[in-house]
Amino acid sequence: MYIDVDGIKISYRDEGKGENVLLLHGWGGSIQTMLPINNILKNRFRVITVDLPGFGKSDTPKVPWNSYNYAECIYKFIDKLGIKELILFGHSHGGRISIILASKYNIVKKLILIDSAGIIPKRSLKYYIKVYWFKFLKKTYLLLPGSNKEERLEKFYKRYGSRDYRDSEGVMRQTMVKVVNDNLLKLLPLIKAPTLLIWGEKDEDTPFYMGELMEKLIPDSGLVVLKGAGHYSYVDSYERFRAIINEFLKDESGD
Repeated sequence: MYIDVDGIKISYRDEGKGENVLLLHGWGGSIQTMLPINNILKNRFRVITVDLPGFGKSDTPKVPWNSYNYAECIYKFIDKLGIKELILFGHSHGGRISIILASKYNIVKKLILIDSAGIIPKRSLKYYIKVYWFKFLKKTYLLLPGSNKEERLEKFYKRYGSRDYRDSEGVMRQTMVKVVNDNLLKLLPLIKAPTLLIWGEKDEDTPFYMGELMEKLIPDSGLVVLKGAGHYSYVDSYERFRAIINEFLKDESGD
């Protein structure tokens, strides 16, 4: 199914009956990556899962977006479905969007953030050395003979850029730069919905300390760590994840 929001066609899946649940995937993900959560909930809730713009079968934004652009688009998507209240799940980049939605709009009844992005990482000396080395390599690469500047840059990023950066192109590559630099710390105290934070103990993309900081700043929140799990903690520790969210949502589903 598709809904048009400001000229962008958004692909989504809508199944089940009951309280409204919206699932927002992480960077590079799609409806498919959220199916493990969808399958837990679809027999007790109305579950809506979207391909965020630029991913899956949804259209790509015409210009680079930041996290707030994504949140505004999803808010309009929710409004077009006629939904006034929902339970919101956000994984990684989807967590960024969820934080903005829950802090700005009075539509989120309960919030579940899974290995959520939204906090600028701590920068070590090693990180800055890596950045300066990257910039040095980039300048050197552009001096090499052969193809034109654009082709050389593309070859450089494919070889030395991060995995997400390598996998992104054009507008989405610029969008990625914008969203990873969105610091949403100031929004966390504004979230009024009861919030469950679920984190993989070994998450290297959004480390566990980020979950601890979110728990401190979100007024009505609790943090659960999944031992041995990584950034996709809901997959790595699926049965425990299922038990945790079923307990958190038991009053909503009538269980």
